[in-house]
Amino acid sequence: MTEIGDLTRVRAVADAVLYEGYLLYPYRSTSGKNQSRWQFGVLGPVGAADRGVGEDATMRVECVLDRGVDDSVVEPVLRFLQLQVRTAETDGLTGYEPVPELTVDGRRWVTWDEAVEVEIPLGAFTIAELLAGTTVDVSAPGGADVEQLGATARLVRERFPVRGVVDLSVTTTQGAPRVRLEVRNTASLDVLDRPDVAVKDTAIRHSLIGAHLIVEASGARFVSLVDPPAEFTAAVDGCRQYRCHPVLAGEQNPSLPGTSDVILASPIILYDHPEVAEESGGDLFDATEIDEILTLRIMTLTDEEKAQARATDPRAAAIIDRCDNMSPDEMQRLHGALRDPRAFDPPASGLGEPPTFVTPGGLVPEVPDDVPWWDPAADTSVRPATDGVLVGGVRVAKGSMVRLKPSRRADAQDLFFAGQVARVATVHADVDGGTHVGVVLVDDPAAELHEWYGRYLYFAPDEVEPLDPVGGEADDREESQS
Repeated sequence: MTEIGDLTRVRAVADAVLYEGYLLYPYRSTSGKNQSRWQFGVLGPVGAADRGVGEDATMRVECVLDRGVDDSVVEPVLRFLQLQVRTAETDGLTGYEPVPELTVDGRRWVTWDEAVEVEIPLGAFTIAELLAGTTVDVSAPGGADVEQLGATARLVRERFPVRGVVDLSVTTTQGAPRVRLEVRNTASLDVLDRPDVAVKDTAIRHSLIGAHLIVEASGARFVSLVDPPAEFTAAVDGCRQYRCHPVLAGEQNPSLPGTSDVILASPIILYDHPEVAEESGGDLFDATEIDEILTLRIMTLTDEEKAQARATDPRAAAIIDRCDNMSPDEMQRLHGALRDPRAFDPPASGLGEPPTFVTPGGLVPEVPDDVPWWDPAADTSVRPATDGVLVGGVRVAKGSMVRLKPSRRADAQDLFFAGQVARVATVHADVDGGTHVGVVLVDDPAAELHEWYGRYLYFAPDEVEPLDPVGGEADDREESQS
């Protein structure tokens, strides 16, 4: 089994999850947006949610293994941020006193809430052990550190104790083991109340922030909860998540599609096998956003705004410095990249052979130097109005009639269209090698308007059922005659 510490790719994504929202543009302590930074994966003390001063105390994940061998092993790791209050102080007549801001040797510091990473391996458990269930206590102790800044100024960093439990169990459903992990903050807000501190501040200080789980399996593999192999659909359907979204996070294995030896249970919605773009030059702590946009916005800050941002947190200062020193080549890398999806063979989906895209040639064309990429003449190999895709041996193209069958990976809005009949308006390929069928609903009173505007609903080829075995041929004849 790969050691958790060696899961470099998984950790890169997990760290992005951990720090999501840690700093919010424009990163100044005076920004209204920064007054409520901790937005994802917060497990508050018991009673905080009921009183409207914090988040629920619990998160729960359920996932399925592809085989029920009793000596198969799962190893969960719990990760979260622990709040650290940084107070700026200066030496007064009666000793050190808190101040909102101080400047030492030209550098500014403000009183600010930081956070420290906490990672707790929960142990290695066999399936047989977890059939009886077990509970693991978790905690992060409080403490204080002092950083002296010159003779008369200092920073005091104080952490507050965090404690909780993780319940682990396994049940067998539809012949497959279902692993259940529930993380609970056990601190009671009623006990923690302090008359000198606002209740809301007390709640976040004793919360698990950005809480998520990395779970590794040995002797078995986790099944995708987004797009499971057909034989595990029933077992996956019974899984219930609470305040987290488990996705496959290990290396993809083409011979075992829809499975992985690692699950990332994230408070943020992700797809299976998420990755941080290789073009990203460093953390922006708003990792579900677009690096280029945030970088450009940071560059537009005034010198005074940048100084205020640097005063909040060393991580904010590093972001400002990196953006200020970014070279034209580094900026260009953020502008996007086209990768030819035909450079690799996509693995089988587990639901049969993947559909064959009929468009000849590669998706990323060779563009002449004197033709800009946005000019339609730059790409004559992709023709959404006439291209088609084979679904169950039937060619689906513009004009085809199909019945919609949204899969588990579809978003909530698409699920409302299950079973409806639609007319195909276009077939597209994207730069990741995926194929998308654009449709308009037959029973939609605004169907003609949507088609005129080009506002289509998009589904994958395995989410449509052809109703006309010769769909698209009439439109093809019309195209050839014109």
